[in-house]
Amino acid sequence: MRVTSGHEREDMFEFTGEELIGLPVRLHGIELGRPVDVLLDRDTMRTVGLDVLCGDEAHRFLPLTTAAIAEEELTIYSPLVLLEEHEVDFYRSRAFALSTLRARPVTKRGEEIGRLRDIVLDRSGELLAVILDGPERIPFDGTLGFAPRRRTAA
Repeated sequence: MRVTSGHEREDMFEFTGEELIGLPVRLHGIELGRPVDVLLDRDTMRTVGLDVLCGDEAHRFLPLTTAAIAEEELTIYSPLVLLEEHEVDFYRSRAFALSTLRARPVTKRGEEIGRLRDIVLDRSGELLAVILDGPERIPFDGTLGFAPRRRTAA
């Protein structure tokens, strides 16, 4: 995780999807689970939440707005913000999972520019950039897109 510099506020953090997935989810210092995927809204490409694998082996959905993101953990203030497994499926059906976007072609104005390795987010979940294999970092804007997954004729 890096603190941004320049004209932005000093307390602005940016982090990759991989860094976010590596953080434990804690309530009052007790680890409840770890994220296994980042879910991005299909229209805005903002992070809507995380698929968290909890200590009881259940997947729960954590809306990103309900967690405080720090360099070493994701802090929640109530266990009620971790939504049940069937609610993860609801959000997954309406979002892109980072795990399904990795290695897919990234396009700029319709032209392929590389394959997605990771994403860069700010603390609010705004998609700032994509990291391509290489590892080239491209600022995210309205000209970038993800090529659809190719289907095989079977």
